[in-house]
Amino acid sequence: MLILSFRNQIIIGLLLVMMMIVTRGYNLVWAHNLADASWAVFFLAGIYLCPAWPLFGLLLLGWSLDYVAYTWGGVSDFCITPAYLFLIPAYASLWFAGRWYAKQYQFSWHNITWLGASMITGLLACEFFSSGGFYFFSGRFSETSFGEYAARFMQYFPSYAESFVLYVATAIVLHALLATIVQQTHIHHK
Repeated sequence: MLILSFRNQIIIGLLLVMMMIVTRGYNLVWAHNLADASWAVFFLAGIYLCPAWPLFGLLLLGWSLDYVAYTWGGVSDFCITPAYLFLIPAYASLWFAGRWYAKQYQFSWHNITWLGASMITGLLACEFFSSGGFYFFSGRFSETSFGEYAARFMQYFPSYAESFVLYVATAIVLHALLATIVQQTHIHHK
């Protein structure tokens, strides 16, 4: 199981918050072309941050960033519908997938299967809640069907998954480098 010191959890938590602000900060001109890292942030928070309260803090942060974007940032409020509430279980599913993986964690190549399973499960659940919730319950579509939803899923999901995998892969590389350095440091001090 992966358990970090309180200090390391604070550092990672702050980095995740900054990552979410920078990539979801719609009014940051210099960050305009960065893919939204919110999905990866919730997943990584589930892995690295032990208490549950960061989930609620990140939900509040996401809502606040969206509110500022459509209230003062000139971003369309098209997505702000009753279906917006589906983001709660969407993001929570990523966080829970991360928590589940943290319980399976071992610093070993064999552990990559568990990581992949948790990523796929979290991604699919998040997509079904967020996009499915919006498609079926936003009121923005006059007629809905599972066939059309499947077509939309195939159209939009790959880009969401791609940015998620890119951010998580970056975290994996950083984690492996830092874990190897710490491991080597302990070997040399013995």
